[in-house]
Amino acid sequence: MNAGFESVSSGRRRGRGSSNFIVRFALGLSVLAAVLIFLVVLTIVSSNRLMNIEKTSVSNVPSNILPSYSTCSFESFDGQTNLSGWFFKTDNPITTVIVVHDAGSNRLPFGVNMIDLIENLLDNHYNVFLFDQRNSGESEGDVCNYGYLEWQDVLGAIAQVRSISVTTNVVLYGIGSGCTSTMLAYDKLPEADLPEAELNDYSDDILKLGFDRSYVIGMIFDSPAKNSDDYIMAVVEQTEFLGSITKRFVPYAIRISAGEGRSVNLVAEISRLQMPVCIIYGGHDTFIGANKITQIVEERSRLNSSLTVSRMIPGAGYLESFRLGKDVYIETIMRFMTSYFI
Repeated sequence: MNAGFESVSSGRRRGRGSSNFIVRFALGLSVLAAVLIFLVVLTIVSSNRLMNIEKTSVSNVPSNILPSYSTCSFESFDGQTNLSGWFFKTDNPITTVIVVHDAGSNRLPFGVNMIDLIENLLDNHYNVFLFDQRNSGESEGDVCNYGYLEWQDVLGAIAQVRSISVTTNVVLYGIGSGCTSTMLAYDKLPEADLPEAELNDYSDDILKLGFDRSYVIGMIFDSPAKNSDDYIMAVVEQTEFLGSITKRFVPYAIRISAGEGRSVNLVAEISRLQMPVCIIYGGHDTFIGANKITQIVEERSRLNSSLTVSRMIPGAGYLESFRLGKDVYIETIMRFMTSYFI
């Protein structure tokens, strides 16, 4: 009799135990779902904040110290965004240098002091084209996509230079996230002399541009990251709530908003470029990481040492190399240009 009661009591205890497990499991799933929803909302909020940064106005430069230039208004490759720029023309130009600024900057990324670099380039017979990417300076556009939309602006700038300059090629000069804009624009172009069957892989709009990768004969990079997402991750980690967690998700959200499914492995892309490349960076860069940029330089030198010029500016942080070491910075760029493009 007692054994029967014990059996019933044991069954009830097992029933209560199973019920408690289900409750705890359901509660755990609810907490997990709440955390995921919180992270999704936080990612969306952070992404919107990073993309909707305010435009930075172009510095007021006294006309008497600015080299002669012509104002340009042209369309981005998307055909919907009007961009603004300055074209500096020299006598008997060898090529044209197109400057691609960082996110949150404009056509004068180093301010008025950049005139010294422009004058050096002009004196050595290199045209210079400065322009504002979308949502920068005097250009149109409402969002900043850290290169994932701005590559279209770079293609628009190349097309504009091609229409107004007598030079038959360009050197692209990416600064900060402008390195992403530059590499993506280059990647979107077809290689030279592709057979017609392979050209069919490219959109009609790309083919209508009338130029391919061979139109770009060199690249200059100021503070290139190992991966294009790194520029966004660094901002998120330093400025956003729980940025150390959401930095992994915000770049993806920004890429998707721009219609770009992948990030760019900049270390691989830059290292393999079969053209002259110049890399400048700050030795105290804690934003992107000077040690990471050094790895790019080492890999580039290993694969293409004869086509590589690099300079680390001691004590300079992220994009501080020009300000803290202007003379060395300009000397490095001019040595690069006069070594390969004469």
